[in-house]
Amino acid sequence: MKFIKEIFEWIIVIAVSIALYFGITTYLVAPYTVKGHSMDYTFADNDKVFINKISSTYERGDEIVFHANETDDYIKRIIGVPGDTVEVIGDVLYINGQKVDEPYLEQKKKELAANGSTESLTPDFNIEYLKSTQSKTVPSGMYFVMGDNRPNSTDSRVFGFIKEDAIVGKVILRYYPFSTFKTF
Repeated sequence: MKFIKEIFEWIIVIAVSIALYFGITTYLVAPYTVKGHSMDYTFADNDKVFINKISSTYERGDEIVFHANETDDYIKRIIGVPGDTVEVIGDVLYINGQKVDEPYLEQKKKELAANGSTESLTPDFNIEYLKSTQSKTVPSGMYFVMGDNRPNSTDSRVFGFIKEDAIVGKVILRYYPFSTFKTF
């Protein structure tokens, strides 16, 4: 009888643990594995991160995961929020006419320069004239996102603005590889 009671207790512990795991990952935080190199050097291919799924506010600079289509999720950086004008001139980002520093691009820019390249990391554009966006400002309920590895990123310059309801969550922690553990 004692043996059956112990088995029953273990079954309850396992069932509660599974229920908690699914409840937490469905509604609060979720693990995500970075796929590809579009966010180099902020995130590398196969980095493991946790995303905050309950955040309801997103700001410029936030790294987010969103549904790019029915089967794929992307991780990108928010560049423009509703009402923003966005343009890049001479490899410099301007939001609402104001220069924006992008320190997360410095390593990539140094790499380009070291290879003798004279090309810009981010080719000039204005969201008003991109085929994917064609809007003077970022529309209400939408965001303009780009990868940190600008030459190798499929982002809003290609697929346009993303809807707020497509956002899965904001990156809050990189937990693997352990040597690059970081909170965001």
